[in-house]
Amino acid sequence: MLVNMEQTSKFLERVLSQAPLRSTLNSGTVNMGYYETSFYSLLALCAGLLASQPTRRNELKKLADSRKQVSRDDEHPEANWYKVYALVMGADWLQGPYLYSLYRDEHGVSERLVSTLFATGFLSSAISAYFIGALADRHGRKAICMAFCLLYAMSCFFTVIPSIGFLFLGRILGGISTSILFSVFDSWMVTNFRERKLVENGCDLSRTYATTSIVNSLSAIVSGVVSEWLVRVTGTKKAPFLLSSVLLWLALQRIWAHWKQVENFGTKDSEPSDKSKASRLWSTLKQPSILALGFASTMFEGSMYLFVFFWTPTIKSVQKSTEELPYGYIFSSFMASSMAAALIFNIVMQKRPFKYSRLLVGILLAANFCFVKLAGPKTEDATFWLFCLFEACVGMYWPCTGYLKGRLVDDDVRAKVYSILRIPLNVFVVVALSVAGDSQHFGKVFSTCSVLLTASFGAIWAASLKESMP
Repeated sequence: MLVNMEQTSKFLERVLSQAPLRSTLNSGTVNMGYYETSFYSLLALCAGLLASQPTRRNELKKLADSRKQVSRDDEHPEANWYKVYALVMGADWLQGPYLYSLYRDEHGVSERLVSTLFATGFLSSAISAYFIGALADRHGRKAICMAFCLLYAMSCFFTVIPSIGFLFLGRILGGISTSILFSVFDSWMVTNFRERKLVENGCDLSRTYATTSIVNSLSAIVSGVVSEWLVRVTGTKKAPFLLSSVLLWLALQRIWAHWKQVENFGTKDSEPSDKSKASRLWSTLKQPSILALGFASTMFEGSMYLFVFFWTPTIKSVQKSTEELPYGYIFSSFMASSMAAALIFNIVMQKRPFKYSRLLVGILLAANFCFVKLAGPKTEDATFWLFCLFEACVGMYWPCTGYLKGRLVDDDVRAKVYSILRIPLNVFVVVALSVAGDSQHFGKVFSTCSVLLTASFGAIWAASLKESMP
């Protein structure tokens, strides 16, 4: 384990040392013009797709045709969910671009120690995952979501303190917070959707997940621009972290004041014993559909994290000029691609032309195609658009898997199951980085991702053939 940690630290040191601290956007350069045009073209595509979106009003009209009266609130019944999610994801996205730079440039931490800090976050997330899910199911998802806001805000404050002990504490709290963000929030939303019977109010779980993915993409784009502006104005990379803590405080207040529905739980107090609770959890986890979905999630999301580490050296290796790449526009193009795909998902799946499990197979196949091409010879243009295509896969993946888990997992063990499914993901990322070798060997990494994705869509296909997946 110590050897793997040391290897991981050395690898991350090499990769992160290549991460740009800030985009240098020089007007008139070939790269700048091409990537800027591509970004605005993708934004125009998003605008067109947004105008074509199915809405709750359309659904209410359909319900009105079959019922005499349908109640219609002025505010969307899930508005508070979207507002909270935008705040917490905005807080998360604000920190990403400057975490490494803050450690190295302002705190003066060695690159090796920075790598260890990053690995600590992944390990903390993996270790805490099971306990977080159990606490949420027993004591309430709303309460744990509020705890997330406090823990992540504390992580932000510890991160801006130039003390090694506080920095490690910040990464540990950050790992725990990540486990909550990607498991408990979803659990609250799905259970709340069912308990309030929002289908009768013109809502749709599939559309809710797609809209959530769109909100995430918008938060990423806005946060990237705001964090860049804050650093320029204040002259310190601590500013995005302080603003992040403000957003988390606002999210906490909104959860407390506006998530007025009865707290939703998992495990009920009336259950006879801990043995029966464990039996229910185990019976859920051993279902072929859950096993296939968990395996596919680990492979796809693991490949996604590796993509985050490797896209910079990959595109630099095929760069046509010596100009500084416009990383801001490239990143924004990725997010716009993800948003466009989520919008397409919303339109296509409104009529349910095929099963969600079959769509997931298609997503995994498309992602596999991207990695196969990226592993071989390629041009700069092709590399950029392959990355955009992969981000489009990400944009469809989140609402698709979210809907599948919402249908397959029972409410009483939902948060625990969601958390457990993230344990192998974090282990996979740490192990993959520890054995990947040099950051320039991205071809081997992409080839490995392709093989793993092939196995994952095979597992989903087999499960869908048994009609155990919707």
